Amino acid sequence: MSTLKVGLIGAGGISRVHADAWRALGAEGYVTSLAGAEEIAEEYGFELVADVDALIELVDIVDIVTPSSTHADFALRAIARGRDVICEKPLAATAEAAATVARAAEDAGVRLFPAHVVRYMGEYAQIKAGIEAGHVGTLAVQRFSRAGSAPQTPWFFSESTGGGVIRDLMIHDIDQAVWFAGPVATVYAVQNPPTVDDRVPAPVTSHLVLTHRNGVISHIHGSWVAPGMPFRTSVEVSGSEGRLRYDSAEDNAQRTDAVLPEGDTDYLPPMSPQESPYYAEIVDFVVALREGRDARVSPADGIEAVAVAEAAYASIAAGAPIALPSPERCTAIAEEAAR
Repeated sequence: MSTLKVGLIGAGGISRVHADAWRALGAEGYVTSLAGAEEIAEEYGFELVADVDALIELVDIVDIVTPSSTHADFALRAIARGRDVICEKPLAATAEAAATVARAAEDAGVRLFPAHVVRYMGEYAQIKAGIEAGHVGTLAVQRFSRAGSAPQTPWFFSESTGGGVIRDLMIHDIDQAVWFAGPVATVYAVQNPPTVDDRVPAPVTSHLVLTHRNGVISHIHGSWVAPGMPFRTSVEVSGSEGRLRYDSAEDNAQRTDAVLPEGDTDYLPPMSPQESPYYAEIVDFVVALREGRDARVSPADGIEAVAVAEAAYASIAAGAPIALPSPERCTAIAEEAAR
């Protein structure tokens, strides 16, 4: 089999874990970005390319790791040239835009993989397996929490251009909640302090309450906290016969969460020492391509996560719960958006 040619669009913090995976797979890498591409090219042995369109022409797979507001545009440009696409979350800033991207991929006969990495973290996958095995009986309540130091790049703090703590950070647990409990009927959300003039404050905390169509309730907490604070995530699912839980901060030794020394960073969640989940998701995507099977995350999953996040922002604005369309209506919306 010929060497896989992969083009990385973007050179920010998340790009390195994607580049690590592609290098481990022996892919021939290309990279382009407005800033930082030279460092990625030198560090990973990728070829530096002048612009996005030139990169698309050189590769088999386009891997989009740019600011959220650019995801849909870059994906559509790659799809139009017949390239398979991996796109970091969120798939787009709105559910309508995400549906347009998914429909374009389907019409072009190419594969689209939303990169929702938490599905590939072993602890969450084990909880999913436990739910399916009936270890908690009938699922009733889910609680998710995710907190870490606020990002430093300005675009994260503009909700209108794809940023915001819900769309960027909490979308991971939105996706997990749907993965565990199925489609969402209503969303109620609060945020403190509130966003003012499209600027998200930091530190900031938000809480979502999702009512799933099967009656399960999901509570999702997310915070961008002080610079240097360690990343922490937890999940607990409870049902009629038991409970499953995981907390990244729990171990057999005493642990103190405190601000890290100046210069240290903790942008990404702690990695399993056995295998990076970013590597696991990319391997899944590549094998799914080669075998013609579905990957663990589908375009529909990417659309739904964006739809719930979008509803959360609408709930904050309205001060009331927001109802999501039925799955049948979501399909109709996707078809309408593609026309």
